[in-house]
Amino acid sequence: MEKRLLSEGFQNIMGLDEVGRGCLAGPVVAAGVILDPDHFVPDIADSKKMRADDREAIAGQIRNHAKCWTVAWCDNTAIDAINILQASLKAMTRCVAKALPQPDFLLIDGNRGLDSLLIRSQTVVKGDDRSASIGAASILAKVYRDNLMADLHRKYPEFGWDKNVGYPTVRHYEALKRHGYTPLHRTTFRLRTDRIYRKEQ
Repeated sequence: MEKRLLSEGFQNIMGLDEVGRGCLAGPVVAAGVILDPDHFVPDIADSKKMRADDREAIAGQIRNHAKCWTVAWCDNTAIDAINILQASLKAMTRCVAKALPQPDFLLIDGNRGLDSLLIRSQTVVKGDDRSASIGAASILAKVYRDNLMADLHRKYPEFGWDKNVGYPTVRHYEALKRHGYTPLHRTTFRLRTDRIYRKEQ
């Protein structure tokens, strides 16, 4: 995708992705990456399919060699106020606003675009498998959010956020029953995510 767009004259192609949409706690985090065509970063792939150590190593290469990378988020209070989809799109919009250089084309993971931006764009379903820049964004977003949740785990260790990073797991639900909701939980997710469990990471 990036090669085709470069051949059409676009110079700053930004891939956008987010992580944390299905979590019970914590922010939704987005990242934007403009890769440098002269500095190839190998092994970029869907971040969810990678080992944590590999993600960290490749994230470092992306940060060192990309033309531009940005990270932005919406916290749980914003998610409760405007819903998770709008919060995800808002976090991506913030990534674009922070970018230097500004992108001239956006590749956006999923099927919802950023209609408020006057930048040409394309939505890409399963984009983290199909686009290098979206895959790079998925890696940066996941590494950032996982590290954030590991830090927050120290404040609320009973919920196991160092392992489940806020997703619904058996341990997470058991802790909710015993201790109740923290200020970092998404209160609008109480019913929607009930009885949906993930394995601990």
